[in-house]
Amino acid sequence: MNVNGQPYRSIVRDGHSLLVIDQTVLPHTFRQLRLHSAEQVADAIRRMVVRGAPLIGVTAAYGLALALREDASDAGLQAASDALLATRPTAVNLRWALQQIQQHVAALPARERAAAALARADALAEEDVRSNAAIGEHGARLLRYRWELLGKPPVLNVLTHCNAGWLGCVDWGTALAALYQAHRQGLPLHVWIDETRPRNQGSSLTTWELQSHGIAATLITDNAGGYLMRQGQVDACIVGADRVTASGDVCNKVGTYLKALAAADNGIPFYVALPTSTIDWQIRDGQQHIEVEDRSGEEVTHIWGRDDDGQLRRVQLAPDGTRARNPAFDITPARLVTALVTEHGVVAAHEAGLATLRRPAQ
Repeated sequence: MNVNGQPYRSIVRDGHSLLVIDQTVLPHTFRQLRLHSAEQVADAIRRMVVRGAPLIGVTAAYGLALALREDASDAGLQAASDALLATRPTAVNLRWALQQIQQHVAALPARERAAAALARADALAEEDVRSNAAIGEHGARLLRYRWELLGKPPVLNVLTHCNAGWLGCVDWGTALAALYQAHRQGLPLHVWIDETRPRNQGSSLTTWELQSHGIAATLITDNAGGYLMRQGQVDACIVGADRVTASGDVCNKVGTYLKALAAADNGIPFYVALPTSTIDWQIRDGQQHIEVEDRSGEEVTHIWGRDDDGQLRRVQLAPDGTRARNPAFDITPARLVTALVTEHGVVAAHEAGLATLRRPAQ
């Protein structure tokens, strides 16, 4: 996608190093960081310099390839994979991508592993771009169908939560890919963007993305969505996912469940866009079996922003000594999900619907 008219991807391999967009300083500063080692990759994932399930997966794959340049033994392969896997516990793409590299190099002699892993990581990056473009096409058709069903109103109001755009993938995005494709096709869109506390990925990242691409959007507080739905100002919801179970439960940024509840109460379709690499075929009950990451309470009690002098500053919101709980994700049960939008098409959010996507190798 473009930044000031120049095309970028969220991650680019440059020889034996990686260029990634530092998402911790957006939208006020756009900069790329260069990562040279698996340790730097792990740190970038942990600190959310890179974030978003698909991008985490591809970045970790590259990190494992870089690790094999230092130690390509079986022990080195396992140790590096374990270290990268431990950086973020919730997004299943991380585990999936590491397994892709491990399986690809397992039977190779040590001297060939680093190059083979790098080539496989390149392939995963390109697969991510293709699959997300396809998700966008299927999602745009779904939004157009919704618009036509409503009698082709002057604008289709779509609500989204967190950031499921190209910044969270290699390119295009998942939920936002549908908006980009629909916008390109001339569908009249307006997007309600949840701020997505406490890290504010909606206000800082999604708003920045949509403004950069000329899509009409309005930032709202996290708790305003239900009000707007009851006022008839939301026609559809579309979000991404960090993990989807084999039965259709959706793990996504905390607050997603509340939006799905409000959408169901108001008869508004709630769509979830994801690549099939985000499906965890090993579990059915998301509430019971998905590990939800608990992040630092300081993300709740403090906030980063730009002051009137243009300086980035961290300020305290809560009283001294405030205890804060910060679960990063929640689980939306399949019964609240209208449809899942994948690179292979739109499927129902239940076991039979998902089974049409399952391949024997998985």
